[in-house]
Amino acid sequence: MIPLYWILLILAAAALGFATPFLHFRQRERQGLLGARTEADRVLRQATIDSENQRSGMLIEAREQALSIKAEVDQELAATRRQHLSREEKLDRRDETVAQQEDSLQKQRRGLEATQTRLAAQLKQIHAKQAEVEGVLQRQRDALEQVSGMSREAAAKQLVDTMQRELDGEIGGLVLRHERRVAETLDARSREILLTAIQRYASAHTADSTTSTVDIPNDDMKGRIIGREGRNVRAFEKATGVDLIIDDTPGVVIVSGFDPVRREIARMSLEKLIDDGRIHPSRIEEIVAESTNEIDALVMRKGREAADECNVPGVPDKVLQMLGRLHFRTSYSQNVLRHSVEVAFISGLIAEMIGLDAALARRCGLLHDIGKAADHELEGGHPKIGADLLRRNNECAEVVHAALGHHDQIVTEYPYTMLVATGDACSASRPGARRESLERYVKRMEELEQIAKRFDGVQQAFAIQAGRELRVIVNADRADDKKAALVCREIAKAFEQELTYPGEIKVTVVRETRFVETAR
Repeated sequence: MIPLYWILLILAAAALGFATPFLHFRQRERQGLLGARTEADRVLRQATIDSENQRSGMLIEAREQALSIKAEVDQELAATRRQHLSREEKLDRRDETVAQQEDSLQKQRRGLEATQTRLAAQLKQIHAKQAEVEGVLQRQRDALEQVSGMSREAAAKQLVDTMQRELDGEIGGLVLRHERRVAETLDARSREILLTAIQRYASAHTADSTTSTVDIPNDDMKGRIIGREGRNVRAFEKATGVDLIIDDTPGVVIVSGFDPVRREIARMSLEKLIDDGRIHPSRIEEIVAESTNEIDALVMRKGREAADECNVPGVPDKVLQMLGRLHFRTSYSQNVLRHSVEVAFISGLIAEMIGLDAALARRCGLLHDIGKAADHELEGGHPKIGADLLRRNNECAEVVHAALGHHDQIVTEYPYTMLVATGDACSASRPGARRESLERYVKRMEELEQIAKRFDGVQQAFAIQAGRELRVIVNADRADDKKAALVCREIAKAFEQELTYPGEIKVTVVRETRFVETAR
């Protein structure tokens, strides 16, 4: 039999064997929980740090986006503000132009009102004088009837018979006088229409010089322009198609060429090269190409501005380009583009007054000198060149004919051609529109006086008013009044046949007889 203490000992050992793994398991469980809590705390702290970093990054990114959006909005606001300022400036300039036009219209209106008032007063005086004359004539008729003892009808019949017999041989003279009276009436009416059109369109006169010069800072620049063995000059002339004249004249280089557009490109290119300081063949080609693009854009802009100013829509781009080239062309030092605009307005105003199409007249006037933009490149005069150009661009027959016949070289088929010729003469003969050199001016004055002195009986001849009037003094002993009138007409015909001049030349012949006695 097993003793009791062995049983107790066995039970104690068994209990101890069961308790040891349990305690070890509890210890490990406790250590696991402690490690889990530590890991959880670490993960929580790391998550907190990561979230803080992420939030800071998001805040920084959001702040950067906000600053970028604010910068874009500021740029848009600045651009919008600049656009508004530009529009305000344009509106201010337009307001100034409108104010000036209103002042001009007010002055013209006041002048017309004063003229109407003066004409009304004169008309009233004429009516009063007519009434007075009719009363005097009636009293004279009554007195004549009483003295002659004849009735009015009988006296009138006898007077008519007598006058008929006297005037049978003067029918031709009457016809001529009536024709002259009609011609004078038509001339007065045409002058009134022309004066009204010219007064309604009061434009500034633009006269440009055909000489292109470029100022240089010093004479050393001439050597840089010429280059080693003249390579820069040759490259420049080859690129621009003009000639450079570099002489001993201090501070100036002259650009010479028949094409005004090329001459302007050359002048602009040379100024840029002088400002840049780098003058060599490759740089010359770059500058010339850049200037050519700028001039082409300027030419197109000038053509569009002229068409818009004259209210002539639908002009092809090719014609607009040729029209813009006229900005660089001069005729007797008168700018051809401004001359064309003026002719367009004058032709349109005259067309309105005589009942024709004003828009078509303005189109004919604006394009009448278009051939001058290419007359140095093609054969023939500018009327034929311009007509061919307009015909190729599908312009109507009236416009083509106006360009071809505005110098009266062909038979006029359309009235608009005559309107353009009239506007062309008015624009060319305005005071100050065209200038000429002193030598040419003196030569023209001498030609007028020499032609007049060729005629028999002419004692002296004086050209006055810049050659628009000639005063001729005839010898009273060698020429009577009839011969003086004949000499006046022959001198005017000689001017028409031998001279070329804009406008008119008035010839005045003076015949004076003096009788002197001395009382003693």
